[in-house]
Amino acid sequence: MNKEKFFRNVIVNVLIVSMLCTVCFFGFGQEVRQVFNPSKYKAIYNGNTNNPNVSLMVNVYWGTEYLDDMLDIFSKTDTKVTFFVGGMWASENEEYLQKFVMLGHEIGNHGYYHKEHSKLTRERNEEEIYITHQLVKSLAGIEMNLFAPPSGDFNDLTLEVAEKLGYKTIMWTKDTIDWRDKDTDLIYNRATAKPNNGDLILMHPTKNTVEALPAIINFYKNKGYNLTTVSTNISS
Repeated sequence: MNKEKFFRNVIVNVLIVSMLCTVCFFGFGQEVRQVFNPSKYKAIYNGNTNNPNVSLMVNVYWGTEYLDDMLDIFSKTDTKVTFFVGGMWASENEEYLQKFVMLGHEIGNHGYYHKEHSKLTRERNEEEIYITHQLVKSLAGIEMNLFAPPSGDFNDLTLEVAEKLGYKTIMWTKDTIDWRDKDTDLIYNRATAKPNNGDLILMHPTKNTVEALPAIINFYKNKGYNLTTVSTNISS
């Protein structure tokens, strides 16, 4: 590890410890601790179905070695996507965070330690989202507002905490399950089955996903769909 990367990692770790101390001693303020009303908080499973928009969502907690190939494909096809990044991954990959922003992609929050949020206390839910938010903000200079729960696992408390921290909780319409099934054709078929306006398509940086991406993108573009970020998809 070169000196520059070593000192950057030291700074990042100090930042994380500082944020953890702030959380432990001061909490997140009165606003986050309001009385929970389950009817108010909902997860989002698709975008606006009135418009022909589709979003590719890339959850990143590993698979860094495939990101350059993915970014190259997105650039060549003029495709903008949303990368949901884990905090631990982000702390070691500042250059990719900045590259995502530079290339016009969107970054969302994927929690810090990739935990099952339905099993976490209020405080741990808060920490996972808040610390990742502050970390990405410090490294990439952006304010995230979309949260993808790791493994799609959440409960009413997770939804409440996310919203109180300024986040929309994002799920998916189609799951390629590329992390489990290393089959290029199967990934393509899952990503393109029964296309609809507002589809949110979940994937990860894997070898087979990279192989399937050009065909997935061509499929949707040939069908007249716009490949947009999640924020554009859910708001337009």
